[in-house]
Amino acid sequence: MEASDPGAGVWPRSRRTVDRASPLPYYYQLKEILRERVTSGELAPGDRLDGEHTLCERYGVSRTVVRQALSDLHRENVLDRQKGRGTFVAHERTSQSLVQSLNGLYDDIRSMGRTLRSEVRTLTVELADADVAARLEIPPETPVTAIERLRFVDDEPWVYTLSHVPVRYAPDLVAQDLREDSLYRLLRERYGQSLVRSRRMVEAHRSDPPLTKDLQIGPSDPVLKLTNVTYGAHGAPIETFIAFHRADRSRFEVNIVQSEQGDPAQPIVRLL
Repeated sequence: MEASDPGAGVWPRSRRTVDRASPLPYYYQLKEILRERVTSGELAPGDRLDGEHTLCERYGVSRTVVRQALSDLHRENVLDRQKGRGTFVAHERTSQSLVQSLNGLYDDIRSMGRTLRSEVRTLTVELADADVAARLEIPPETPVTAIERLRFVDDEPWVYTLSHVPVRYAPDLVAQDLREDSLYRLLRERYGQSLVRSRRMVEAHRSDPPLTKDLQIGPSDPVLKLTNVTYGAHGAPIETFIAFHRADRSRFEVNIVQSEQGDPAQPIVRLL
C-alpha cells in the first residue's frame, strides 16, 4: 500500500468490528469491513445493504460515520446508491474500447469471457434523414440500412443502439442475423470494408420513459450517449451509430499523452 493509506500495516481486513482502541478513523474501519464483505463474496453484486440505522447499531458507530463510509465506497464504485431504494453492491463495470480500437462491443465483451446478445428491433432499408446523412456525408434520402438493437451483457440490458450503414457498402445486410453476431465483423469479412478510424463523442444524457423501460433503470436516471462515425480506407464514412449506455455500469478512463512534436495527442478513452 502507499504510505498515504491510513490502514497501511495497521489494521487487518478480516476484522469485523470497529476497534475503538485503534488510531484509524471509525469511518475508515467501517469502510474496510464493508469492503471485505464484498470482496469475500459474503455480499454479491446487486445485494442490498442494511439501512443506516441498522449499520449504526451493528457496528456501534454514529450515522455520520456510516454515511462517510458508504459515501467513500460509492465513490470507489464498490457500492451503488439508488434514490428511494437504498444502497446496493455495485455490479462489475464492463470495459469497452472507445477510441483507441475499432473493435465493437461484441469483440470487447467476448475478449473478457462474457456473453453479448442483441434483441434486434429494426433491420430495414430506409432513406437517410438529414442527421444521419450529415454524419455519413451522403445526400439526404440516400438508402441506408437501419439497425435498432437492445444489447444484453450476461443477459442484463446494457445498451440501446441505432446504427446506419449506406446500402452500397453492405447490399444484403438486412438478410443477416445480428442477434449474436458483430456488425463490424460482417462489414470486414462479408463486405470487404476496411475500418480504419472512428470519431466518437460521449455525453451525459437523461433517460426517457422508453430507455428507462429498455435498460431497466430508474426514471430520469442518467445514461451515457455515444455518437460514432466509422470511416473506411477510402476516407468516407461506412457506419454511424448512436448508443445509450447504462451509466451505472459504465466508467470512463482517459489517458492523455504528449506527442513527439510537443502538441497534445488525441486522448485515449475507455468505457469500463
